[in-house]
Amino acid sequence: MAQKEEAAAAAETASQNGEDLENLDDPEKLKELIELPPFEIVTGERLPANFFKFQFRNVEYSSGRNKTFLCYVVEAQGKGGQVQASRGYLEDEHAAAHAEEAFFNTILPAFDPAVRYNVTWYVSSSPCAACADRITKTLSKTKNLRLLILVGRLFMWEEPEIQAALKKLKEAGCKLRIMKPQDFEYVWQNFVEQEEGESKAFQPWEDVQENFLYYEEKLADILK
Repeated sequence: MAQKEEAAAAAETASQNGEDLENLDDPEKLKELIELPPFEIVTGERLPANFFKFQFRNVEYSSGRNKTFLCYVVEAQGKGGQVQASRGYLEDEHAAAHAEEAFFNTILPAFDPAVRYNVTWYVSSSPCAACADRITKTLSKTKNLRLLILVGRLFMWEEPEIQAALKKLKEAGCKLRIMKPQDFEYVWQNFVEQEEGESKAFQPWEDVQENFLYYEEKLADILK
């Protein structure tokens, strides 16, 4: 009975991570999955290819996708005109802190008033209401910050609370866009680990353009 419960827990963890659910009868594989931390903020320069393919896919129904992956580019321009750029990614488990909040807590916790910040996010899904509120408040009090958010999917876009939060983001000066196929390709080339034997070229899924148009229409209706 205990072994079945462990296997079920491991299967849930593997599903959230976009991992293969086979071989859970293997004691070593089971032990490895159980020991994975279920809730944490992970940072890095490049994310695993299997995470990208699963988490960023712009499906209409995002069953099993319980994380947010946020790839960022920060360009900071000082008075002399020199630009310092940094990039990386964050992932969360929708637990203690979401990736959007973690960005402002860890990647850009403070803003120099003498510096202009141009920040671009490529996010697997749009912010929840709480994260959108955090972003709105940060933009309202940080006039030297420009933020562009490109999202693969819209998170619970039918909910009035979410729609209101996205409208407030726009009013605060945030530019919100749905990721085009070219944007997925950019993330693949610049933020995804190129594994040995893996095709270097981005291989778009069959309905990537169709789903982009679907979400683009929904977002336009929300923000109009």
